[in-house]
Amino acid sequence: MDLLARIQQNFKESVDTIQMAQELLAPQLVQAAERLTQCLMVDGKIVSCGNGSSAAAAQRFVSLMLNRFDKERPGLAAYSLVADGAALSAIASEHDFDLVFSKQLRALGMPQDVLLAISPSGDAANVIEAIHTAHERQMGVIALTGGDGGEIANILTADDVHLCVPADNNARIEEMHVLALHCLCDAIDCQLLGVD
Repeated sequence: MDLLARIQQNFKESVDTIQMAQELLAPQLVQAAERLTQCLMVDGKIVSCGNGSSAAAAQRFVSLMLNRFDKERPGLAAYSLVADGAALSAIASEHDFDLVFSKQLRALGMPQDVLLAISPSGDAANVIEAIHTAHERQMGVIALTGGDGGEIANILTADDVHLCVPADNNARIEEMHVLALHCLCDAIDCQLLGVD
């Protein structure tokens, strides 16, 4: 096995995915950034969720909203449904792991809020339940998926924004999700603070 060639192939696949996604996702990223900024301007919150590395991405996005991205600014209203271990374990133990996000969202979500739902496959049952709950609560939804979008692609409404990475490799999808989240942070800051 030639490890150097394998590593170089990973770089090439990542670059190829970025190039494919650039044209496909840029218009949806603009729409998502405008929606998130509008949410913040009417005192709404951005609520994020995901599993595994998507949970980490959801929390990273929230940390960039609460603290800063590139520029100093006041914190922006965002929280992650994956951050409260006590709530997650209580809901999973007493009810069902598929409900760990939706039960929190049912209690905390408001119509002016936006759910940022992350699932590379588009088939995470607890993320799907969160989207259903967001719709019930009249919240906007921005979904980050990959491949064919999975079940999430089937349940989104015309008012939702779907950022579906054109790749089937989970690593490539997750890399693009991080880039997409960084693009959203930058675009939100540009809308709120202006462009240098």
